[in-house]
Amino acid sequence: MEFTRAPLSLGFVPHSSHENQTPNDTPPLVSCVPLQLMEPQTTTESKNMDFNQKHQQTSAGSMDLNAESKIAVEEDEEFRILGHSMCLKRRRDNNNSSCATTDSASSHTSSKRSSTEQNRKGQSPESRRQAVRAWGNQSLQAADPDIFEILEKEKLRQYKGIELIASENFVCKAVMEALGSHVSNKYSEGMPGARYYAGNQYIDEIEMLCCQRALAAFGLDSESWGVNVQPYSCTSANFAVYTGLLLPGDRIMGLDTPSGGNTSHGYYTPNGMKISGASIFFESLSYKVNPRTGIIDFEKLEERAVDYRPKILICGGSSYPREWEYSKFRQIADKCGAVLMCDMAQISGLIAAKECASPFEFCDIVTSTTHKSLRGPRGGIIFYKKGPKPRKSGVLLNQGDGSDKYDFEEKINFAVCSALQGGPHNNHIAALAIALKQLATPEYQEYMQQVKKNAQALASALLRRNCRLVTGGTDNHLLLWDLRNLGLTGKNLEKVCEMCHITVNKIAIFDDNGTLLPGGVRIGTPAMTSRGCLESDFETMAEFLCRAAQITSSVQREHGKMVKSFLKGVENNKDIIDLRTQVENFATQFSMPGQDL
Repeated sequence: MEFTRAPLSLGFVPHSSHENQTPNDTPPLVSCVPLQLMEPQTTTESKNMDFNQKHQQTSAGSMDLNAESKIAVEEDEEFRILGHSMCLKRRRDNNNSSCATTDSASSHTSSKRSSTEQNRKGQSPESRRQAVRAWGNQSLQAADPDIFEILEKEKLRQYKGIELIASENFVCKAVMEALGSHVSNKYSEGMPGARYYAGNQYIDEIEMLCCQRALAAFGLDSESWGVNVQPYSCTSANFAVYTGLLLPGDRIMGLDTPSGGNTSHGYYTPNGMKISGASIFFESLSYKVNPRTGIIDFEKLEERAVDYRPKILICGGSSYPREWEYSKFRQIADKCGAVLMCDMAQISGLIAAKECASPFEFCDIVTSTTHKSLRGPRGGIIFYKKGPKPRKSGVLLNQGDGSDKYDFEEKINFAVCSALQGGPHNNHIAALAIALKQLATPEYQEYMQQVKKNAQALASALLRRNCRLVTGGTDNHLLLWDLRNLGLTGKNLEKVCEMCHITVNKIAIFDDNGTLLPGGVRIGTPAMTSRGCLESDFETMAEFLCRAAQITSSVQREHGKMVKSFLKGVENNKDIIDLRTQVENFATQFSMPGQDL
């Protein structure tokens, strides 16, 4: 069997049949089917019969069969692919008209393109500049009214509401300007002085200045500590540490999520589902708080760690309202030969202002977000130790890999870029440098002191109203309201608060059976403190929160706790509408950072 294509056709002849032909054999003529690839043809007899019938119907001026066959195979070229003979055929008999048509179309296209190019060349430099400005210098409102309208709605939501999510804050205008600046245009994959692209001399200056300010903000010596400011988030920063220091399947150990830990430290649900990449690619075992006190149980932690032998022991969490006893973690890490890592994302601002204990004296690696109490752009940061490891009585501490020097810098930097990330967000790094500069000011020190005072005032106000708080209070900027004694779920209270323009977030309490119906809410003071709120203002907010809890209880009694029925109960609820009005009247008294509101 033969396969052909025309006008530029590939003929396929099976190797065995080709070998059986004699030199005197005349290859069968085939009728090539235009624009069909590898079309199987009929037998030789049927092809000759079809061709003769067609030939009899042609006029007297038609070319004879032999002449046509000569032209059809005029430039045959044989070659072999995978042991099979292949034949390249080119036909010229009917190409003149098609070529003329193609040449005409090509000429028309070229003429049109040439005319367009001539018109462009005829434009003055000023007209071309105006053309660029027409699309490049439009305001957001003019360029995209839809997005502008949504952003305006979000601006008013923030202004009219009470923001009590512990991990949120408001940034200043300078940070916003840097985030929307022209450095977003530059691609700068790599590290300062070692980029994959040219033209990064000023990007290098920005990043190096940011690193200097990061070290200075926490009182760190550049000979003993290094820093990477490129992570896109703290979760990314944590995973970069694991990727740089561990092999897949190595062990990590962090605080259990219902106890106040973070899922990026490794977590499994009660049914065994792996929640984060940390648990998918590494083996994780959590330690927990004492269910009676809500405080970390260090005796059980040490027992677990010595048996489990994690490569990295993690302190720090998302919902832990008390001080972290870093010296105890250091002792346990040394006993089991682990690297000690702290995720200080929630309390980094308090640490910088010396309003919380510092992990840098005890930990080998410290990670953080940059947008919570630091009041910077959304992103992550990694600090790592450099130089020789300490010794005590001739014995190396911080064993890790067993060497006498820290080797974190190269491993972590490579893990960030290019193992996990591409080019850094230069606008974020520039904005972070601005926020880090503010950390050194007296105003920021006063701000963080007020954040802590406000948290204690809010805790006292809730306790006076017979609310139950995990650990009985707070040492930092957040507190955990345990709703189980009120018969409420965190999800339902969160919804009612949201409808009243108060934002909190539901959490799982340490002895919950699961996270589908969390038993509490987490409340934080940084955002509203940034708007100028003081202790007396948080007394008012405590009253609003308790009123929201009463409304939630009333709706649950009438409609039940299940989501669908509960949502029906809060629709057009008069009590919610009244509370929302009070909240908006209260919130709009305060200024909004970065905006003329």
